[in-house]
Amino acid sequence: MFKHVFATAALVLLPVTANAMPAVGDTVGTNPADATAALAEAGCKVQEFEAEDGKIEAKCTDVANMRWEIYIDPKTGKVTNVKADD
Repeated sequence: MFKHVFATAALVLLPVTANAMPAVGDTVGTNPADATAALAEAGCKVQEFEAEDGKIEAKCTDVANMRWEIYIDPKTGKVTNVKADD
């Protein structure tokens, strides 16, 4: 019985864990092609990039179609902030 419950839980949770959002500290790259690919792998489909306060801002949507702003340091390519798009 326990094996069936565990297997079912693993199958249900797998899509959620496979599409986790990028986190602060993740390296996604400094050019649009690398950043787009890395963010897509993390479950965030990029709609556009723009410069904001010395950072690269990637506007993207997740698998639930929620909009996010991902801020990237242009020198290191690391994510510095992740917030819901308002």
